[in-house]
Amino acid sequence: MKYAIVTFGCRVNQADSLAVEEGLRARGAVPAPAADADVVVVNTCSVTAAADQGARQTIRRVARDNPSSRILVTGCYASRCPGEVASLPNVMRVVGNSDKDRLVEIIDAGLTTAERFGGGEGGCGAGIEPGVAGRTAFTLRVQTGCEERCSYCIIPSTRGEGRSEPIDRVLREAVRVAAAGFKEVALTGVHLGSYGRDLTPRSSLADLLRGLEALDPDLVFRISSLEPMDCTPEVVEIVAGSGGRFAPHFHLPLQHASDRVLRRMRRPYALDDYRRLVDRILARLSHASVGSDLIAGFPGETDEDFEANLAYLPGSGLSHLHVFPYSDRPGTDASSMSGKVDGSVVRARATALRQVGADLGRRFRDSQVGTLRPALTLDDGTVVVTDNYLKLKIGPGFARNTRLTVRVDTPTTATPYVPKPPTS
Repeated sequence: MKYAIVTFGCRVNQADSLAVEEGLRARGAVPAPAADADVVVVNTCSVTAAADQGARQTIRRVARDNPSSRILVTGCYASRCPGEVASLPNVMRVVGNSDKDRLVEIIDAGLTTAERFGGGEGGCGAGIEPGVAGRTAFTLRVQTGCEERCSYCIIPSTRGEGRSEPIDRVLREAVRVAAAGFKEVALTGVHLGSYGRDLTPRSSLADLLRGLEALDPDLVFRISSLEPMDCTPEVVEIVAGSGGRFAPHFHLPLQHASDRVLRRMRRPYALDDYRRLVDRILARLSHASVGSDLIAGFPGETDEDFEANLAYLPGSGLSHLHVFPYSDRPGTDASSMSGKVDGSVVRARATALRQVGADLGRRFRDSQVGTLRPALTLDDGTVVVTDNYLKLKIGPGFARNTRLTVRVDTPTTATPYVPKPPTS
């Protein structure tokens, strides 16, 4: 059987898709372009209306280009609007997030024996390794679900309550992926900072990080998006004192710099809390990258509220921004709020924030010129990603998934660094 997987959205979805890919490969299936695949899995996001639209367009395009394909749709859009998704062409099954972990079994049960094994085309029992589906690092989901109730977010209703993988299971998985050749693991979750609160005995993200830090395999861990209230001083100190075991890279969604808007969003912090957190990180790790998310045009956002973003961001120390124009999600409290911002104003504000983000990114990249950074080669070996999340071009001569130390020559290029032997 030939398969294709199309993934939308966050690293949690990427981790879920990687698990599906590994399960299919182990059963002898072989990857193919969506236009040639027997089965196409579309793993959807539903954080914005644009994400829903992108999933629908992809499903229609696959059905048009590959009329004999059987499409299975999963993820948050599939969970939120299963009937709408099921009506799209060639969709043979809609699998909600609650059944996503069984997706490979569901695919397997719907195929004949000949289709499953395809006359021996695939390497039955083939494992995952660096480079499969273009991935060099392994994305490991350690938690799913969310019990926060941000007024704009539909995800708690599509992912369910918070559920954590036990620490011993996470540690075993990290050892397994290291044995498969991976050198970097991205830890991810829907609400990663809530890790362990549902376990018995109760645990925490800091407990998990200490367990990973103690592993023998030589792995670097990159922590995915953390809510600001969950990035505790203990977590910062573990990263800062890990000797490089944890990458100096944080993603901390602010969402807005106006305290009034944060209250309407039901975000449990104020701007000063966020400011102190970023300052604490940069005081301990001056070379760290700290990214953020912002929503433009939230209901009730005034010109004064928006100006609070422009007042804070330029001197914030942030290294990159993801900007989202506000999008109504039916069923959320924000969708029924008064004071909706005109679409043209939302777009203009998002454009202004993206320009600030570009300036912050340029400033951070410029600040790293002349430094030496640990890095990992990607793609064909002529691109590296540094520990602090710079993506740089280097010369040829290295394979993918090679650890290097590089000297940052320009904001976009680097040179592998080999220290000179000491003179006698």
